[in-house]
Amino acid sequence: MMAAATAVTPQDVMIPTAHGRIHARVWSGAAVSDRATPIVLLHDSLGSVGLWRDFPANLAAATGRTVIAYDRLGFGESDPHPGKLNADFVFDEAHDAFAALARHFELSRFIAFGHSVGGGMAVAIAAAYPQACAGVITESAQQFVEDRTLAGIREAGEQFRDPAQLERLKRYHGDKAQWVLDAWVHTWQSAEFADWNLDDTLPRVQAPFLAIHGENDEYGSMRHPDKFVALAGGPSRMLALAGCGHVPHRENEAVVLEAVQSFLARHKL
Repeated sequence: MMAAATAVTPQDVMIPTAHGRIHARVWSGAAVSDRATPIVLLHDSLGSVGLWRDFPANLAAATGRTVIAYDRLGFGESDPHPGKLNADFVFDEAHDAFAALARHFELSRFIAFGHSVGGGMAVAIAAAYPQACAGVITESAQQFVEDRTLAGIREAGEQFRDPAQLERLKRYHGDKAQWVLDAWVHTWQSAEFADWNLDDTLPRVQAPFLAIHGENDEYGSMRHPDKFVALAGGPSRMLALAGCGHVPHRENEAVVLEAVQSFLARHKL
């Protein structure tokens, strides 16, 4: 298992995969022993390492754990994606980029923390690596394709017709910004993706599970965390955040950090 680094400054690395290099950043935690299980962050559909902002550093400080975030292929500082996302992209992440990340950092144990579609990927990864995944935390994650999700994506797609909005996305994804936007809008609205869900995957997740969800999430109702808790194969609980939207770690960071600390302590992770 990867030992926590001693440097306070986050460390960046480029990791080769079968389809291009992915960019990862590591924040060290100082309060827990080198044997403490690291936390891996999986970003949302328009996200990147940079868009996590200060949360990874604050998570490392609050938990004392090493925190690793990475840009999926086609996002952030990673290489461009060689094509289009297919309907199995959530499940494929476990065996593609994440597999390369796990090999690079020699992750014999890890906690998967995913935001939005990254939460679905955290579930898929936990099912694919049952011996290594010690815990799963989802935040604003989708369990299936819901009308509210599609409506939110359509509205966001209209907003991005404003060139200024795309320029903002370019700050984090550079020339890949249009691909990132299209990958989100077109994939989720495609006929091939309409029946996507995690029904068959969740029972294979035996690790402790925490589903964090804002009650005002514009991209998913409370049906999503309800299904996560109902179908997960191991111990699971939900944290519903009143008045919170789609980004709890930004809107209610202190509450999220406290919830993660309690989750780690409760399950002795």
